[in-house]
Amino acid sequence: MSVEWREPMSKAEMQALRRAARDEAGILAEVLAMMRRLARALPFSEDVLAAYVCVRDPATSKRVKFILLAALAYLVMPLDGIPDVLPLLGFTDDAAMIATAIAAVRGAITPEHREEARNLLDETQYAD
Repeated sequence: MSVEWREPMSKAEMQALRRAARDEAGILAEVLAMMRRLARALPFSEDVLAAYVCVRDPATSKRVKFILLAALAYLVMPLDGIPDVLPLLGFTDDAAMIATAIAAVRGAITPEHREEARNLLDETQYAD
């Protein structure tokens, strides 16, 4: 059984990955800053942080990093489908994007990534 995220990347995927990788550090810094501000309010905080940890793991494949980094970038983009300032509805598109990305690479996010995400979430929630 073939798992898509383990297949060789196409030329277009490699170009997109190179573009995203140029600003990987910036995107990840924005994600962590956002999570520090909103960790208590977002029901999908642990998933966001598990994706964050997975992207930072050197053992994670480039394809998985690309998929997760794209979803995390969408989370911190100032322009998105539903403005985040709308109560309750604001983060539904972000949650859907994160859920879709995680589903696409579900085998790549390990229990260790989730444990580290829970630890980060605990640290973030008590950082105030």
